[in-house]
Amino acid sequence: MSPADTVFAGLLGEAFADLAAPVRALHASDGPPCWQGQCVVSRGSHPLARLCAWAARLPPAGQGVPTTVQFQRRSDQEIWTRRFGAAAMRSRMWPHHGRLRERLGLVQFDFGLSVSNGGIVWNTLGVRVFGLLPLPAAWFARVHCRESADALGRYTFDVQASLPWIGAVVRYQGWLLPG
Repeated sequence: MSPADTVFAGLLGEAFADLAAPVRALHASDGPPCWQGQCVVSRGSHPLARLCAWAARLPPAGQGVPTTVQFQRRSDQEIWTRRFGAAAMRSRMWPHHGRLRERLGLVQFDFGLSVSNGGIVWNTLGVRVFGLLPLPAAWFARVHCRESADALGRYTFDVQASLPWIGAVVRYQGWLLPG
């Protein structure tokens, strides 16, 4: 499988070459199948935020949480198994009509991907529960992810999710290196 055969390379097209080296390496077909690092996870306190976090299998709160991500890649999909300490969060991603579709627990997201300053920005374009029931896209305007590289040459991530009337659901941010 060549780098162009990965889900992210296919969706980003020529812009894939503009990614910072750690971001490109994480998404390359010949990239290491396991990355390790640490992160900080904060969770919202609203009861509905806790319910949403449970439905999407989001990680529990913690500081300096040992983090591992294992990748199973094929040209048509990727399975990411993220471990935040003892908590596992698994998702499946695939291209769908020029978007990245991710199934995370009971929730299915459609993301638009763009390259900015050597990183990838994920913007939420649609959400479905059970893959069937569409939810208003406006509810998810504050659900996004930013991948980048830091000055130490590490892959970095910052995932934030907030919802109207509920506030913060989760934020996890940290770094990874090939493991």
